[in-house]
Amino acid sequence: MQYYSLNNQSPIVSFSQATIQGQAPDKGLYFPSAIPQLPAGFIDSLKTLSKEEIGFTVMKPYVGGEIPDAILQQIVAETINFDFPLVQVDEQISTLELFHGPTLAFKDVGARFMSRCLGYFSRNNNAKVTVLVATSGDTGGAVANGFLGVEGVEVVILYPSGKVSPVQEMQLTRLGQNIHALEINGTFDDCQAMVKNAFVDDEFTSKVNLTSANSINVARWLPQQLYYFYAYQQWQQQEAPVVCVPSGNFGNICAGILAHVSGLPVKQFIAACNANDVVPSYLKTGVYQSKDAIATISNAMDVGNPSNFVRIMQLFSNSYPQLLEKLTAYSISDAITSLTIREVYKEFNYMLDPHGAVAYYALHNYLQSHESSKGFFLETAHPVKFPDVVEKETGIKLAIPEQVQYLIQQPKQSILMEAKYEDLKEWLINKG
Repeated sequence: MQYYSLNNQSPIVSFSQATIQGQAPDKGLYFPSAIPQLPAGFIDSLKTLSKEEIGFTVMKPYVGGEIPDAILQQIVAETINFDFPLVQVDEQISTLELFHGPTLAFKDVGARFMSRCLGYFSRNNNAKVTVLVATSGDTGGAVANGFLGVEGVEVVILYPSGKVSPVQEMQLTRLGQNIHALEINGTFDDCQAMVKNAFVDDEFTSKVNLTSANSINVARWLPQQLYYFYAYQQWQQQEAPVVCVPSGNFGNICAGILAHVSGLPVKQFIAACNANDVVPSYLKTGVYQSKDAIATISNAMDVGNPSNFVRIMQLFSNSYPQLLEKLTAYSISDAITSLTIREVYKEFNYMLDPHGAVAYYALHNYLQSHESSKGFFLETAHPVKFPDVVEKETGIKLAIPEQVQYLIQQPKQSILMEAKYEDLKEWLINKG
């Protein structure tokens, strides 16, 4: 498998090169040269296969033989060694719970897969690799956990000061070792812009061996397909599901659409957005216009310029009419998000986090006019990561899960920084 830049101004590369580089030299995102089609009979036999067999079959074509089968099988097994339960909420709606991994968020899958691939590709490299990543909350924690203690790899995480939850911040700032947290006085978009500037600074990248662990990196993005297959493995209906995904940077839903293009049955995709409505507005008007990010209670989706949407357009051959046939999008306010958490807990005894609440409401809204359909939404993070709003709306005091209890006693380690690329560049050079 080869990968090309969607800006079409950089050389074609292998999976290992795309993983190590993160972003193409022309600032474009890497994209597979061909979309693999699932083997004949694979979907029909899905319920009889193990999670490991599914994961290996899906990921092998993308790796392109650069990792031996036995090692890839081990990487997949370590990536998905926790549960992905599909839980019924009401008559029409189920939820795929993606918070049973070590950092209580869906991004554990991509971060664990990428860290192990990068470790394999760097095994004979004496030069230290710096993983540079921006986070709006959960990416950083998953990346930090996935790379903690990996030899030859330093992880630098930029996060917006005061705009992540207490548990999220603990996961970013209390691990130590090879994990460095930079607390940026700005928004997630500021953090992401600083990271992108670093990757296109030729003078800087000649001195520091950089790679990205955001969903722009193919090794982070591609394995997110897997839990859509695990959901379908548990799907009990004859008709294909409507799938609703909380969407910020659009890497997650893009992976689901990729799985569908490869052969996974999905009736319709719904992008559930908060007040950051760039994509819902685009689907209404046909005009794509990035905006400044708006802070909301579903903070991981506070993105005003979603990086992965260009990949979604590529999956639809950059055809707006084709996109409209398969993708619906909603923008949900904080008020409705809070109300949804309260009402779903009261009526169905199911506790949503703010991102899941956005997705539940969007899916419920869609199904109101498609009553014969059923679907599921992705519950992407544990409610404990958002205690203020969840506890207020449910009246329940949330206990800290076992996976993160050990962090409570650890001291916070972060470096305050203004949202200026030159400050980041100076710090990275001096650190090295």
